[in-house]
Amino acid sequence: MKHFSTRLFTLLLSGMVITSCAVNPYAATNRSYKKQAKAYAKLLKAAPLNNPEAPAYPEGDYWVGTTNFNMRKPNYVVIHHTAQNSTEHTLKTFTMPKTSVSAHYVIGRDGKVYHMLNDYLRAWHGGAGKWGNATDLNSSSIGIELDNNGSEPFPEAQISSLIGVLATLQKNHGIPSANFIGHSDIAPVRKVDPSPAFPWKTLADKGFGLWYDEDVLDSVMVLKKQPVPLSKVPQDSVLVFEQVPVHPPVPESFNPQEALRIIGFDTKDMNAAVRAFKIHFIQKDVESPLTEADKKVLYNLYKKYM
Repeated sequence: MKHFSTRLFTLLLSGMVITSCAVNPYAATNRSYKKQAKAYAKLLKAAPLNNPEAPAYPEGDYWVGTTNFNMRKPNYVVIHHTAQNSTEHTLKTFTMPKTSVSAHYVIGRDGKVYHMLNDYLRAWHGGAGKWGNATDLNSSSIGIELDNNGSEPFPEAQISSLIGVLATLQKNHGIPSANFIGHSDIAPVRKVDPSPAFPWKTLADKGFGLWYDEDVLDSVMVLKKQPVPLSKVPQDSVLVFEQVPVHPPVPESFNPQEALRIIGFDTKDMNAAVRAFKIHFIQKDVESPLTEADKKVLYNLYKKYM
């Protein structure tokens, strides 16, 4: 019996060792993460130093550190699709120094969330881009990558987890509803993610991003001319009806380029800006010019963003 107990203990111990060794395949890169974070913490704690190559200027008698400061907070969330074939592929890409790309969060097709970088640190996810007057989105945003190859729907489990992450970010950082945007929004010339299959309206209904009024394209039938009450109209008269838009019609002076710029799009390349707008809000025929219906949607959104 004693021999059996000893053998059982040895097997259990061996199993624990094997399990602990196989828990995280990214242990090495996690150590690198902690090392870099520690180095930045040390840099933040140090007193500011003069640049010896800069023109000389007189310093105060001693260094005085203010007591009134806090961490810089992100003001945008930029959503991407990975354009890769698996979560593991993306995790590996984001842990290889030579790729020079990363994101704060990666969300798998199964809904599993990998929080890869502290929200207050700067990920390399946006690249060159512009939204409104913001030209360095990496410094002011949180990047979220969704495991999706760009030509498939986004699973319900993935979107459910994304909404949970966005709710946390909005609560923790006070991010305005209009500031939940896509990669193609900030880099319309270079990027097309997330794809037109992404459910922006579902997010907008939860408070993450703006959306146009669903009845913006609707109209109602009304009497075109009725000088007397309807009950007193002679029986032999002909009633003429016309269609009237539910929302105010788009004015003749409406400038789509100006509207896109007000919303936030970089309109230096107007064709790219229109495509990015259609990827996000129209989600069909994204390579075609703005139709009259598209302009109604754009005008409706323009009024919301003003």
